[in-house]
Amino acid sequence: MSYPHVSKADFRDGMACLAGAVNIVTTDGPGGRAGLTASAVCSVTDSPPTLLVCINTGSSAAPAFLENDYFCVNTVGPAHEELAMTFGAGTPMAERFERAAWYRNVTGAPVLEGAVASFDCQVSHRHVVGTHEVIFGEIVGIRQQEDAPVTAWFARRFHALEV
Repeated sequence: MSYPHVSKADFRDGMACLAGAVNIVTTDGPGGRAGLTASAVCSVTDSPPTLLVCINTGSSAAPAFLENDYFCVNTVGPAHEELAMTFGAGTPMAERFERAAWYRNVTGAPVLEGAVASFDCQVSHRHVVGTHEVIFGEIVGIRQQEDAPVTAWFARRFHALEV
């Protein structure tokens, strides 16, 4: 038996009740340099260390993510909330990167200076689900700050979480 789907509005209202870390996900390579803000990031397994990120294929950043083989998930804290809004809005791609300091770790994907944690990943699998491409990345480098506050997205706004 097949059941009807809930409406988009009901889905979005329900998802607003699911707290998630705020991440600025970046990439660089043949497809260009791009980044976006995402809460749709999740651990998959520790053997090999893998996470996934969901990219809306209609977003301005999607072409780069769909072509490049590397990305970095930069989990942010309260100091980067404005930057997260910039990466989540219609700001031109080059301007997004001008508003913060970046460096490169293992893969060459942009790593945010001062991020709570940064997961440098090599793409291992891709899977299209509806409007999104789910990109699995094996983690080849991690940087983290001890005892740094993190920002969560819940009820359609930011919340600082202290250690």
